[in-house]
This record gives sequence, C-alpha cells and structure tokens, in this order.
Amino acid sequence: MAKTDRRSGVPAARQGLTPLRRIPAGEFLMGSDRHYPEEAPAHRVRLGAFAIEETTVTNRQFAAFVAATRYRTVAERQLDPRLYPGADPASLVPGSLVFRMTSGPVDTRDFRNWWIWTPGAFWRAPEGPGSGLEGREDHPVVHVAFEDALSYARWAGRALPSEAEWEYAARGGLDGAEFAWGDELAPGGIHVANTWQGAFPWQNLLEDGFARTCPVRSFPANGYGLYEVCGNVWEWTTDWYAAGHARDAGEGGCCHVENPRGPAMAGSYDPGQPAVRIPRKVLKGGSFLCAPSYCRRYRPAARHPQMVDTGMSHLGFRCVARKPA
Repeated sequence: MAKTDRRSGVPAARQGLTPLRRIPAGEFLMGSDRHYPEEAPAHRVRLGAFAIEETTVTNRQFAAFVAATRYRTVAERQLDPRLYPGADPASLVPGSLVFRMTSGPVDTRDFRNWWIWTPGAFWRAPEGPGSGLEGREDHPVVHVAFEDALSYARWAGRALPSEAEWEYAARGGLDGAEFAWGDELAPGGIHVANTWQGAFPWQNLLEDGFARTCPVRSFPANGYGLYEVCGNVWEWTTDWYAAGHARDAGEGGCCHVENPRGPAMAGSYDPGQPAVRIPRKVLKGGSFLCAPSYCRRYRPAARHPQMVDTGMSHLGFRCVARKPA
C-alpha cells in the first residue's frame, strides 16, 4: 500500500514531496545587532515544535503541482496597469526579473544595472525565451511570487514558514552563530554554500562551482538536516516586512517572544515608492548573488523585503508542517 501524506491525503510518492525534518520546540536568539539595521534588535524567541522541508521546492516538484492543477504563475499572467502607475502599458506583459552579469564595474546602489525585466521569463524559462529546465530538474524552482509559493504549499498539504520558524530551523541548533554552519564563511577555505565569489556583479570566480542556482543537496546540511538554507535562493516567509524587529521584543519584563508571526500588512509598503501599493513579505537566506563585496545576507539573521507579486531568478521557497506526524 502506497504511503500517504497524512496532512494532504495524497500519496507522497505521486507528489514527490520533500522529506520533512522535525524541529524541536525551543528558544533562540533571533536577529542580529552586528550587521544590517533591519536585523536588529537581536531578541529571544520561543517556538513550538514543527517540521520543515529539508530542501527548497525543486523544478521537478513544482512541475508535478502544475501538471496536477494546471496552475499558472503570476509571471505568466498579464499585469494590471492600475498597480503600476506611470508605467508604459505596452511594457506590462507577462515576465519576470532576470539577473544579468555586467561586463564591468557598475554602481551597486542601482539594482537596475543587473536586474532586467524579461518578457517571457517564468519558472520553466528561468532566463527568458529560449531557456529551459533541462538538467535543472533538481534545482530550486524560481520566479515564484508569494501567491505561487502559497498555492503549492496548500496543494501539498503544507504551509509556508514564519520568519521566526525559518530562522530557527536555518540555525540548525547553533544559537547566535554567524552562519548555519558556524562563524566562518568558508571553513578551512572550503565553500559550504552557493554564493558569489569575486567583485559583484561583473566578476564571478566560481570558486563554489556554480554560476547560478545549484541542485538541492549540493552542500552539507545544517545541524537539523536542512540543505542550502544560506545561499542558492532566497526563500519566502509569511511575515509582512518591517524595517527591523519590534523594538520592544524581549523587553518590558518578558524574557522571550512566543511564536511570533510578524507585524501588520499596513506597514509593509515600500516608503520609497509611495504610489505603488503592493505589500511586501520577508525573504530569508540570501542567494547565489550574495557576496562579501556587495550583500552579506547569506546568514540566518539576514532578511530582505519582497513585493508579493514579484518573482525573480534567485527566489524560491520551502514548506513547513506545524503538526508533523
């Protein structure tokens, strides 16, 4: 008799779901006071037990979901001009943002130097028309907006993690450590994550062996058995973004925050684009584009905002189950 995922009632062999790793209930130091300001203040958090997938969702797994449901991702749909005031309607065609390495040094304050809106780019065509998934079946699926990740998770009988759940699991039991494996980026000179080596965004030395995404399980797992929690692709969480953790976290006579679920949606809009009313969620984990020379966000404490309607070529997800079998 085929094994069945108890939460979804669907045979696990047919879905090909990623195995879950049980994360014990416990307390940890969330955030950091030593890096980017949005990671502060560091504060104690207590979580109940849950389970999380040991890898990000792969192209193979997402393809099974699409085949079963005929789902069309946000990147495959026509854009609503009302959400993008001032934009040329002719440019509002299905597509996604694709990373393009530059030919030389550029102003790294302007991400438009390397992120290119590419009509026709979506999860099956990661670099746009003409590209495909051959040989990348076990790479993380990318170009998934929040809605896409949430739809897959529901189909699988699972959920998306909160920021606290993701960070706690990514730390692998190393409370307060810099990385998921310790305090050194490349222990003994060996790269243990898919990140960028060289001067970003024009010089990639490929010391870790990968120019873009890598197959899941390419690097050692952390202490909880989770792969590529740092680098490779950013991962969606369910928390709305705020530019920092709550200032009263862990203060006022309370030693910890219990199972936090983040701030309200109203504060998540980008203050730099007041006309664009698209809320933002928290991303975690960094990606293959994170580099010491540009973005040191390949750490469990690091976080980044992402508009819920936007996928990119370095953005994926993994699922959780809060009542593991």
